[in-house]
Amino acid sequence: MKEITYTMREDGLMYPDLTISEKKIELGPFAMKRKSFLQQHRRSLFALLVMKGQLNEHLAEIEQRAMDMLENLTEQMAQTMGVTEQLKAQDQMAWVQQMNSIRHSATEIVNEQVIYS
Repeated sequence: MKEITYTMREDGLMYPDLTISEKKIELGPFAMKRKSFLQQHRRSLFALLVMKGQLNEHLAEIEQRAMDMLENLTEQMAQTMGVTEQLKAQDQMAWVQQMNSIRHSATEIVNEQVIYS
């Protein structure tokens, strides 16, 4: 963890020495939801992550964890509900409907446990 350093200015106040990380990270939908949540509901954590230069790393970690969890939940729920490649071959519309339902449910779980926690 980086230590925050401060500089005394002419007005007698100490200001943090902040720098913006040069590393550009692509943020996916889960990372953007997390960023918005932090800005609106966890302002102090958001400010702390920005000041320490760790916001992008945090968002990238959240995105990866959310995507992994979504994939695992989708596979597990599909197996539990009997949604197989055989169903896809027999009745593609039924397969798509069930997979959309499963993906929606899995996304809600990921949002609750990873994004909005």
